[in-house]
Amino acid sequence: MSPITWFAIYLTIWWTVLFAVLPLGSRSFHEAGVAPPPGVDPGAPINPNLKRKFITTTWVSAVVFILFFLTVHFHLVKLPDLPAAA
Repeated sequence: MSPITWFAIYLTIWWTVLFAVLPLGSRSFHEAGVAPPPGVDPGAPINPNLKRKFITTTWVSAVVFILFFLTVHFHLVKLPDLPAAA
């Protein structure tokens, strides 16, 4: 596979992990019992910690990508061995 394909696979993994990590550790105004400022939804997080979540997403994605890469590189799962959909 080309480097562009590997990069596209990494980005797909990164975005998937990001959506899994975003709700972790977030508390909304409603959950904290704090009145939100005018114009802010009560379900919005008080402090989303986006920098920390982006860093977490990056290293978790790197681990998942390395596992995927090694699986493909060493042919641990071969596509012809997977059952085909009817």
